[in-house]
Amino acid sequence: MVVQWQPTYTMATLKRRAEIMATIREFFRLRHVIEVETPLLCQASVTDPHLTSLTSRYLLPGAKEAASLYLQTSPEYAMKRLLAAGSGAIYQITKAFRDDRLSKLHNPEFTMLEWYRPGFSHHDLMIEMDGLLRKVLQCESAQCFRYGELFQQYCAIDPYNTSVVELKHCADFHGLSIHCPETMLDVTTWLQLLMSALIEPHLGYKQRPAFVIDFPAAQAALARINPGPPAVAERFEVYWQGMELANGFHELLDPIEQRQRLMADNAYRSAHGLPIMPLDEHFLAALEHGLPACAGVALGVDRLVMAALSLQSIQNVIPFPVDRA
Repeated sequence: MVVQWQPTYTMATLKRRAEIMATIREFFRLRHVIEVETPLLCQASVTDPHLTSLTSRYLLPGAKEAASLYLQTSPEYAMKRLLAAGSGAIYQITKAFRDDRLSKLHNPEFTMLEWYRPGFSHHDLMIEMDGLLRKVLQCESAQCFRYGELFQQYCAIDPYNTSVVELKHCADFHGLSIHCPETMLDVTTWLQLLMSALIEPHLGYKQRPAFVIDFPAAQAALARINPGPPAVAERFEVYWQGMELANGFHELLDPIEQRQRLMADNAYRSAHGLPIMPLDEHFLAALEHGLPACAGVALGVDRLVMAALSLQSIQNVIPFPVDRA
C-alpha cells in the first residue's frame, strides 16, 4: 500500500495563503476589531436541520458517564456570549466542522472567519465585507441582488408566495434530477435546492462579488425579520463566480423568539427522523442577559483562498483533506 503523505497544496499556495491570513488580520487591526478564540468542543451545537455536527465523548467533572461533546459548526454562539459580556467588536479565524461529504467545495474540517460589529446593521456589514473582498481578491465593488428578483429572473417564481407543486414543476421544467426524500421537500428546502442549482451558478462574475439580500423569513435562522410585506430575513449571502463565500445576519436579540426557533428546528428534526440537538443554554442565557444590537458574518476562508488564487478545489488550498489526514 502506497501512503499518500504529501500535502495536496503547493508550497507557493502555502505562502500565498499565509499572506492572505496576514491581510485579513491587518484589515481588522486597522478597524480596532479584536481577535478572539472560543472552544471547538462544546456541550451543545446548532439545531439547523441542514447541518450535521461531529461529536466526541468526554467525562465531565462530577458526571457518572461520558457525555457527547460537539465539534462546532461555527463559533457563533460562543462569540455572542463574549458580545453579551461586553467584548465590543470581535473577529475569529478558527477551525469549524460539519459532517459533509468530501467535494471540491467541502471538507468536514475547514477554516472560518467570523466577525461581529455592535451598532452595525447587515447593510453596514455588507459595506465592510465589500472592503475586505476588494482587499483580498483585488476585485471591483460588489453588486447587490434581491432574492425575489433572482427567482423571478431565473425561475419565473415569486419565492414569497409559492408551493411545493410549483417549485417541483420548475425543477422538472429545467431538467433537474433531485434525489431527495419527498418528506424532506417542503417549500424552504425546494427554494434552497433551486437557488443552488439554477441561481448561484450565475452569481459573482466580471470581477464583482454578488450580495443577495431579502431571503424569505423562513430562512432567517438567527437573523431579525423585517415584517414587510413580504416578510424577509435581515441577512445576506456573498458569492464569487458561482461559489458561496459568506453568510451574514442582522442578529436576532430576542431570547424568547430565539428559543422558539431552536425548538422549531428540533420539531422539524423529530418529524423527519433526524437526531434532536440539545439547546445551547449558555447561549440563550447570554441573550437573556442582553446581546448588543449588532451584525455578524461567517466567511469560508478556504473558499476565499480558492477565489484569490483562481483554484477550483478546496483540496488545492488546504494541506491535508480528510482522506489524507
